Amino acid sequence: MPAATAQIIEQNGRKLFAVIPYARFKKMEEALDDYACLKALRAAQSDPRNQKKGRPFVAFARERGYLP
Repeated sequence: MPAATAQIIEQNGRKLFAVIPYARFKKMEEALDDYACLKALRAAQSDPRNQKKGRPFVAFARERGYLP
């Protein structure tokens, strides 16, 4: 969206706030959330503790009592 959709509020010549349409805010919020999730995923993938080979789901489910 073009910058012209934002209203800038100033005080004493200093820009204090930018008022944007709610739909634009929601898109920005979603993009930031996606970015934060991606960063967390990449950090988890690079963590040496997560480099071990996994185990089958059935074994995990039995251990937790979800399956007989």
